[in-house]
Amino acid sequence: MKQLQFQESNFDQLLREVTSTSSLFNPEIDHRTREIITEVGKKGDGALVEFTRRFDRADLKPSDLRIPPEELSSAWKAIPSDIKKSLRLSHRNVTAFAKQSMRKAWHGRNEQGAKVGEKFDPFRRVGIYVPGGTAPLVSTVIMTVSLARAAGCEEIVVTTPCGADGTVNPYLMGACHLAGATEVYRVGGAQAIAAMALGTASIGRVQKIFGPGNAYVVAAKRLMFGHVAIDLLPGPSELLVLADATANPAWVAADLLAQAEHGSTHERVFLVSTSSRLLKAVQKQIEIQSKILSRREFITKTLQTNGFAIKVRDMAMGIRLTNEIAPEHCELHLRETRQAIREIRTAGAIFVGGLSPTALGDYLAGPSHVLPTGGAGLSFAGLTVDQFQRRTSIVEFNATSLKKSVAALETLAGLEGLDAHGRSGSIRLK
Repeated sequence: MKQLQFQESNFDQLLREVTSTSSLFNPEIDHRTREIITEVGKKGDGALVEFTRRFDRADLKPSDLRIPPEELSSAWKAIPSDIKKSLRLSHRNVTAFAKQSMRKAWHGRNEQGAKVGEKFDPFRRVGIYVPGGTAPLVSTVIMTVSLARAAGCEEIVVTTPCGADGTVNPYLMGACHLAGATEVYRVGGAQAIAAMALGTASIGRVQKIFGPGNAYVVAAKRLMFGHVAIDLLPGPSELLVLADATANPAWVAADLLAQAEHGSTHERVFLVSTSSRLLKAVQKQIEIQSKILSRREFITKTLQTNGFAIKVRDMAMGIRLTNEIAPEHCELHLRETRQAIREIRTAGAIFVGGLSPTALGDYLAGPSHVLPTGGAGLSFAGLTVDQFQRRTSIVEFNATSLKKSVAALETLAGLEGLDAHGRSGSIRLK
């Protein structure tokens, strides 16, 4: 991990470089992604088959793109009972949390007595991207499809990459069956986002797209905004641990290693502390623990490229830095956490205390693990069930409330030179 000390003369400059780094905006990736989107728009399924052959080395026909529902059901039945038990636990926790977060219709009256309110309906057809690659994210199925099902979406489309033999991870397919996906396609990358946004002969167009992905998937989501609604921009995983001298270095190291193992090498991990002793102890633990991990090669590359151990003057400085980085996950390994919880306002999720590893949020705590990355937390919150609901406002006047409102209507419309607007109200009183 790269070492930064607040005493360094160029500390502020180094911090600006760290906090400005984001995989969300890369001109070269944007250019390549535009080309993929254009091809999908022109050739439809033909482009999907071509890109699947090029990027996933799988030779498919358009009729192969959709995974038959019976194959999903069979995959679920074949999953060992102990794994089913864990998947069901995760599904129950996520669904229960989602149901508590649902937006509910309301109504009232404005100052003139007109009825006003809102209703919230589920999107009829939604698309969900589930990453595959080096680590098929079975958990992401639970963290997205379960919310769509809880919200009441009728059609839940999942796209995910396949292997070179054309198959999709059986546990991922089983999770799709459990969580309630209605269509699953073996299509990955930016081309999957384009297909869901634009529609092809095989994949019908959706109303809104959800889910995390690599830099190309996130770029495609940005570029498709407007053609379709988009949830947020969740890219490569991030973790910031804010710790004082009371933190357990072995626990901190374990969590940093866990977030660094995803495999894209674009993941970012930060250890921010007031304690030089802790920073050294964590680095030692990283060296010890990484030796026994199966994805050590990915971890080493990530930590060398995007791992930062930062010594800060005091905890106030640490909190300010955390808000500037806006990390996807923020762990608090502190003697006193209340102030940090209150003042950290840009993290995707906050994990409080040494006994709350980020991995529990990744798999089964309850909130969705789909969270903003690359600094997007400054403007976006994480995925919640109400994002699967479409808001509609409702307005109902009667003769009395209309009469009380017309004068103001005509005045305000007149300010803008839109007399027809004002007359549309007054004509009803004649």
